[in-house]
Amino acid sequence: MEITEKPEKVLVTGISMHKDDFNYTMHELAELARGNGMEVVGEVRQNIEKPYLGTYFGHGKIREIKALAAEKDATTIIVNNELTPSQINNLEKLLGTHIMDRTELILQIFAMRAHTKQAKTQVEIAQLQYQLPRLHPSANTLDQQRGGTGGVSNRGTGETQLELDRRVIKKRISHLRQVIKETEKEQQIQKAQRKRHALPTVALVGYTNAGKSTTMNGLLRLFNQEGDHKQVFEKNMLFATLDTSVREITLPSHRHFLLSDTVGFVSNLPHNLVESFKATLAEAAEADLLIQVVDYADPNYPDMMATTAKTLEEIGITQRPMIIGFNKADLKPNTPYPEINGDELIYSARDEQSLKVLAQMIERKLFTDYHKVTFMIPFTDGQIVSRLESNNHIISKEYTNEGTKLTVEVKEATAARLQKYVVTDENNN
Repeated sequence: MEITEKPEKVLVTGISMHKDDFNYTMHELAELARGNGMEVVGEVRQNIEKPYLGTYFGHGKIREIKALAAEKDATTIIVNNELTPSQINNLEKLLGTHIMDRTELILQIFAMRAHTKQAKTQVEIAQLQYQLPRLHPSANTLDQQRGGTGGVSNRGTGETQLELDRRVIKKRISHLRQVIKETEKEQQIQKAQRKRHALPTVALVGYTNAGKSTTMNGLLRLFNQEGDHKQVFEKNMLFATLDTSVREITLPSHRHFLLSDTVGFVSNLPHNLVESFKATLAEAAEADLLIQVVDYADPNYPDMMATTAKTLEEIGITQRPMIIGFNKADLKPNTPYPEINGDELIYSARDEQSLKVLAQMIERKLFTDYHKVTFMIPFTDGQIVSRLESNNHIISKEYTNEGTKLTVEVKEATAARLQKYVVTDENNN
């Protein structure tokens, strides 16, 4: 008989600091804990303007947290902020339980969900950067050996071990950053190949668990009959996947584009992770079009949109064409869908008609600068014909004595690059 391990019982706690989004971030913290396989058994809040320097919470609130933890058998207290090392140490002594701040919780989730080499490397860098300032001499074996009359003389040994630990971590971070650089070089080669093929790119962005992967899978099922192996992982949890997935979509008009499903955002994302995941989000940074997927059924969706806007700005993605997709309309009572309002779409990623409308919006946005052009390609340049046929809508094709005559819908940049093959005596408007 298989024994199922019971989830760890935790309390979620926080200080309001008079912030307007405090309720939202506390709800989010509980969802993050559940996404980490924990059972949230209670919540404690303190309505003060700023935390106490040494203990974060006031002593009265600490007694309240301790009593509730004992009552609910909670073994971990999760705090809705990043704590200093001394605050963590002091709270653990006063409460007698494990203390986890918001940053550590997110790092744990990221470490658990990372699958590709790149994602694992980025998470490890962020974890090491988090640990570095939290190293303490008392945590070292050499330092723990000091005692009695030898305490003063041995203290230096502990400090030396601490510095050694720091050097080891810094060296590891440096090595991992080099690994990331090598990975980025490989990605740049792949991107250069895509650009040569002139495929436009679309990136799904937005708050975690808004339905980006469901949207991608829906479009794949609708337009690409290539089997389930092309589907991306989706699950109703925060950070179900951290790895950017790229798939090619072929529309009924025979136009093609690349669609990427990027890592989801969350409020107060640790700075180290924002820095580490810039490479992962490079697909969004270089996309021709962004689709911001919003969980329209969640009452906190305006806060989620603000989080997305802030994160995009932090990673340097600004002034990109964007469609805002208000997803999960099927879960919001009395909401008609699909419904278009300018560059906004109310839709359900599980509704075929919604996905068709979204695809039409994508097509209008992506292919505005495409024009009908006729080329005469010599038979000796057959690879150009293959490339045009693979990545563009072919209107007509004819074999002549001079070569292959193609009338194609292409971008202005493609037409300019292949100018020497353009038939100028044709009306291509």
